[in-house]
Amino acid sequence: MKPEDFARFRSLPKSEQDAIDAVGVKEWAAWEERNAAAILDRGGMVGKTTRITKDGVTDAANPFCGYLVIEAETAKAAALLFRDHPHITVFPGDGVDIMPFVT
Repeated sequence: MKPEDFARFRSLPKSEQDAIDAVGVKEWAAWEERNAAAILDRGGMVGKTTRITKDGVTDAANPFCGYLVIEAETAKAAALLFRDHPHITVFPGDGVDIMPFVT
């Protein structure tokens, strides 16, 4: 989620934010129910990023606002599960990134 999109959402009147949340939370739960067999870990929201390098510890930035672990045959199959996800259809999320576990 781009910071400017989140800021724009938070700048809406509280009643508009609540209306979007009411729709989005309901659709999010329905999405999870439809895809329950593929969900291994419901994940959650994430906070600010801290980066540690050989030079020390500093604040950092990335576009991730949460994570979810799913199981799918391919990365494309995983991606297709998110076509109608409320993060991008209701809330101001600009996309969902798929990152396979590599073992």
